[in-house]
Amino acid sequence: QVQLVESGGGLVQPGGSLRVACEASGFTFGIYFMTWVRQAPGKGLEWVSRIHTGGLQTYYTDAVKGRFTISRDNAKNTLYLQMNSLKSEDTATYYCARSKLYGGSWYMDYWGQGTQVTVSS
Repeated sequence: QVQLVESGGGLVQPGGSLRVACEASGFTFGIYFMTWVRQAPGKGLEWVSRIHTGGLQTYYTDAVKGRFTISRDNAKNTLYLQMNSLKSEDTATYYCARSKLYGGSWYMDYWGQGTQVTVSS
């Protein structure tokens, strides 16, 4: 069965860096687009980043552009999100999700359990 397991979250000071990871199993990881989504306390889900199958096409929400980098290692079935220059507003639960395109819109059909990232002094 499809499984996505996030790891690497924790407490970090403003301006610091953290890398979260998502290990995938139960499907052919290398032929799927992957996405990071986050949910801050008291807020709804926010799309963060998407990476396509070969890892060369990447997309980011404006709030993290220039600070976050999405990447993948298809041989290890693993998705990553490198987060630099972290701000308090980056505090959220970060989820990875498998992505599909239907009728010009993106959908996430499988999600991980999430990993908590807290940015605080």
